[in-house]
Amino acid sequence: MPPTMFLLGAALLLAQEKPAAHFHHIHLNSTDPASAIQFYTSRLDCEAKTFGETEQAVRTQKSWLLFHKTASAPPAEIVSAIWHFGWGAEDMKAAYQKQLDMGTRFDTPITDISDLANYPGFFFAYIDGPDHALIELNTARHHHFGHLHLLSADPIAAGEWYAQHFGARLLGSGKPSRGPVLYRGFPVGPSSSLMIDNVNIIIFPMGYAQTAFPKQWAGRKTFESTKGRVVDHIGFRVDDLAGTLKQLRGAGVRVTEPERTAYGGKIKYAFLEGPDRIRIEVLEDHLDAANDAQP
Repeated sequence: MPPTMFLLGAALLLAQEKPAAHFHHIHLNSTDPASAIQFYTSRLDCEAKTFGETEQAVRTQKSWLLFHKTASAPPAEIVSAIWHFGWGAEDMKAAYQKQLDMGTRFDTPITDISDLANYPGFFFAYIDGPDHALIELNTARHHHFGHLHLLSADPIAAGEWYAQHFGARLLGSGKPSRGPVLYRGFPVGPSSSLMIDNVNIIIFPMGYAQTAFPKQWAGRKTFESTKGRVVDHIGFRVDDLAGTLKQLRGAGVRVTEPERTAYGGKIKYAFLEGPDRIRIEVLEDHLDAANDAQP
């Protein structure tokens, strides 16, 4: 599988003040959540923890991996807006060999993309994770959970949407280009890169998926909804859910599931549809209110 791309140390282009949010979680569908949790915590920098008083989950520094048990394998083809998520590695070659020694299966072996990243010695590899979730390891200055990689029919507009509605910081040195960019024959631009807390959200064009996975995209013109897939949705935490939903509705964002509560009202949540049919949970989490303050 062709590589991903990272913007290493870019200047702030845009940051909306309100409504502000924090990256809260990635929610995965899994036939065996306990086994999946064991996989992540034994191979990557994260730990098993209880979420919401009872739910077994994975803590990844400032955010969570949450799991929903399914009776059958969730679809994992790259036909939705969520492509993969990943961790860094200070010594990518050593990290890759360690994974091999543990029996980790790779969808894509270690690959040098120094020319794309404009960073000498930049490597990546894709782990074939539980339920075939795609997990990237890439050269970084840390070994933490570090990024979420999305796909979009319009990466520039999608990036601006996350900046406008959730306060994500759009990265770049100027006005983003809408011109096409090819890397080894694969469309990697136009693209967007954003930061929200410690998570880099990278958005590549739909053409990348169409080129990389032609059989999966044969006869297909649009993205599938992420709902029910191996990565079901992502979550953003806000201070005022009701106020945020009012602002989102006023801006024309479609709220697909209205506000509900859990754990005696300590968690309030709702779902909406983001760019390219991505499912997004917006929540107040009073059990995890200091999430963004952790190093």
